[in-house]
Amino acid sequence: MTHVTYRIVRHDSGWAYTANGTFSEPFASHDAALAAARRAAQEQRIPGASHVIEYEDEKGMWHTETALGSDRPETDVKG
Repeated sequence: MTHVTYRIVRHDSGWAYTANGTFSEPFASHDAALAAARRAAQEQRIPGASHVIEYEDEKGMWHTETALGSDRPETDVKG
């Protein structure tokens, strides 16, 4: 099973959370970023419908996959 860790970091003159190299929008405080990261981590664990997704990897290559709604990652938040 995949594991995703959300980390709270300073970003754009404020705070943000990051997961797998992607940053959230900036928040005015550490507490606000932490609360948002906890919500995102919780929502990511909820099963849903399967969808075809497209994404760009770190090398600029595009991929198309089917994301199974039952295949949810384990998540945690490090503040």
